[in-house]
Amino acid sequence: MLKEKRSYSFHCLLHTADLIQDHLHIRLAPLGISSQQARVIKALGFLGPNSQIELAREFGITAASMSTMTSRLIALELIAAEKDPLNTKRNLLSLTDKSKALLGDIDRAWASTDAVIEESIGQENMQELTELTRQLRDALGGRKPGAG
Repeated sequence: MLKEKRSYSFHCLLHTADLIQDHLHIRLAPLGISSQQARVIKALGFLGPNSQIELAREFGITAASMSTMTSRLIALELIAAEKDPLNTKRNLLSLTDKSKALLGDIDRAWASTDAVIEESIGQENMQELTELTRQLRDALGGRKPGAG
């Protein structure tokens, strides 16, 4: 039985995202963190102390997923949870000195990943790809943490 060949545009996007993720994983491995953990650390560095629910909203994920992530980061002593002085029913998550020391290394890992993309397709194509990706993210309801 012959099957009709179909080409799905998103497949190429997913495959490319996996390849980029692999590169980033290699760059972050010496720090002992995943790319998702690095994103949460960077977001807390940008946003400042925040509740788990607010972080989940910023990332567009469930509170349960963010709970799993923050529990791992607390276990790694990369974030701390303290009672919110304005609302004792919730905790505020903040960076520890250990994670603050990683911020520069995370930036370098991200810059290295940008450099690989630019070397692969050129600066102009990278800028166009970035803009198109941003448009797609926004159209699908995503946003950069802290963007409102």
